[in-house]
Amino acid sequence: MTRSAIGLLVFLAICLFTAQLGSMLTRPSIGSWYAALAKPAWTPPNWLFAPVWTTLYVLMAVAAWLVWKNHGLQAASAAMSLFGVQLALNVGWSALFFWLHRPGLAFAEIVLLWVLILLTILAFWKLSVTAAWLMIPYLVWVAFAAALNFAIWRMNGF
Repeated sequence: MTRSAIGLLVFLAICLFTAQLGSMLTRPSIGSWYAALAKPAWTPPNWLFAPVWTTLYVLMAVAAWLVWKNHGLQAASAAMSLFGVQLALNVGWSALFFWLHRPGLAFAEIVLLWVLILLTILAFWKLSVTAAWLMIPYLVWVAFAAALNFAIWRMNGF
């Protein structure tokens, strides 16, 4: 196996591990706490979230891999640091919203997450335009998730 292929597997593992952590924090609340919340009519069905998030995590992994493959960790350290912070914030949002049941704090955190994703895209853009474009669906989905988070927060009087 080539160094490049191993690198891709490492980035996939990191991103899918992050997805698993978020899922572990989310899953226990789906059928109970989340099901009981008032939600806007435009809330997607629950079954849609897993395939969307899986796709986004794979795109994120490929984006980070492209930056690493073309520039290495040292030359891309700022971009990769931003990438790591936004992954941590991604899990943090799941903890705040689903595990701690704090939609207000989760909304503040998801706004910060969105900013970090945007900064990651801008940093990636300088190193790989393709990598930056691969992150755009994630930015859009998190914007949608932020709007949904805000609506749920307001509708439920938290």
